Amino acid sequence: MAGQYAKPRSKPTEMHEGKEILSYRGDNVNGYDPEDRSPDPERLLGAYFHSAATMNYVRSILAEGFADLHHPSNWNLHHVKSATLRQEYQTIVDRLTDALDFMKTIGADPNAAGAKSASPLSSLSTVDIFTSHEGLLLEYEQALTRKMIDPVNPSQQKYYNVGTHFLWIGDRTRQLNGAHVEYFRGIENPIGVKCGPSMKPDELVALLDILNADKQVGKVTLITRYGADQVDKYLPGHIKAVKESGHIVVWACDPMHGNTKQSVSGVKTRHLIDITRELSQAIRIHKQYGSHLGGVHFELTGDRVTECVGGSMELLDAELLDRYETHCDPRLNYEQALDMAFLIAKYQEKQRGFSGVMSL
Repeated sequence: MAGQYAKPRSKPTEMHEGKEILSYRGDNVNGYDPEDRSPDPERLLGAYFHSAATMNYVRSILAEGFADLHHPSNWNLHHVKSATLRQEYQTIVDRLTDALDFMKTIGADPNAAGAKSASPLSSLSTVDIFTSHEGLLLEYEQALTRKMIDPVNPSQQKYYNVGTHFLWIGDRTRQLNGAHVEYFRGIENPIGVKCGPSMKPDELVALLDILNADKQVGKVTLITRYGADQVDKYLPGHIKAVKESGHIVVWACDPMHGNTKQSVSGVKTRHLIDITRELSQAIRIHKQYGSHLGGVHFELTGDRVTECVGGSMELLDAELLDRYETHCDPRLNYEQALDMAFLIAKYQEKQRGFSGVMSL
């Protein structure tokens, strides 16, 4: 689960009603309203307390069974307008239900009645939660960096960022001689690097050499973000360069950021068909080059917002302003996020020999 309340901007100012004002840099720095653009350091303290409160809330609802897989029938599929697609989704839910029933029958479900290892929090009823954010505000990150005993080698102490599990470097702050790279190379946390069209293959290798000089397996996650029309142009070169360098990374796909467009309504939006295309192409290219896509990044919310176009609910551009609530980037709503989960499930079924096409 990632948050991004500090926003990198390409320009320090912007024009609003003929007046030049400071750019909005996220709630950690200033306000979205034009009259609230002065940076306020008190916002950093507010960010810390809001983060802590959010984590405590998430832990509490997980303990109450919020992520319990035993009730997939609770997933609402009424938004799916296509009867054929709704039936495909229902088939996936039915298979999951059958699998859980089978585990219960043979005693493999620790929560089943009479199971030898009955547990109120089995792997089927809860999940591990990990947090992540972009390491943009170095003053904030520095305040949450501690020298701690290395769990692998207790005789040593190393630096950890205890404000999150996983920190990533954005596309605008990955300069080889920059302060962000210098900070990231000194912490033991697993770290991510955003890779876009501006990342040259040799630059990527040089960056990996700095961030992970010991070539720890899986230390670095490369989060690719090209745009649906540019995946074929850039991803193969990045995969080849990393393979030849000897670094073993985790590859993740961010099909959101490279597909942001201006809508007819005048707001930023993303089309689910573009998001699906970028993800599908990334999976295909990784397979073609003997690589493996290990993760995917979505920006989403459980609220019924109208910020991205398309999906099985067939949201139209003309409907975007109905509930357009983001101050940052357009997000998938509950229904669209469920669409993406089912599409990935369909792809995995295909890999195991089931039929299924990854398309909306």
